[in-house]
Amino acid sequence: MRQINALSISIGVLGGVATLMTETILVIPVWVVFIAWASFFILGAGTEGMVRSIASNLTGIVIASLTLLVIHGLGGGTGVAAVAVGVGSAAMVQASKIPMLSRIPAIVWGFASTVGTVAATGHGITTASLSNPALVAALSVVLGAVFGIASEYWGAAMTARHTAEPTLEAQS
Repeated sequence: MRQINALSISIGVLGGVATLMTETILVIPVWVVFIAWASFFILGAGTEGMVRSIASNLTGIVIASLTLLVIHGLGGGTGVAAVAVGVGSAAMVQASKIPMLSRIPAIVWGFASTVGTVAATGHGITTASLSNPALVAALSVVLGAVFGIASEYWGAAMTARHTAEPTLEAQS
């Protein structure tokens, strides 16, 4: 089977599973799972891609959380938010100096997923529960990376060529 067809099947089926799971078992934003899943494929294959994706996305989540805490601590407002987001954006670029975090977009996806989770859930960054948007986003990006590696391995398994065992007649 061609790789693109195998990935279509694995990602299609697992995409349905992810959607069902995030609506019934883990009520987290499925779109954050999909962002992290895409991040996995952008950052490489296998375990290295998964680790880089999780590290980059979590770095973005930490920077977004700190940015949102500063905005909250300084009373909010457009000017405060603009300056804080500007500093947070610069911090994301600086973080990319670390080889593991060298792909800036993956850090930005973690940042954006956190801010989007605040907006989608209505819970502020200071929420002191498991509903905290940073925790929700962190769980979502880890789950997305797991779905990424699972879909990659399943797709590879469908494209692997199996060599047939020689028959007794062929050995004679």
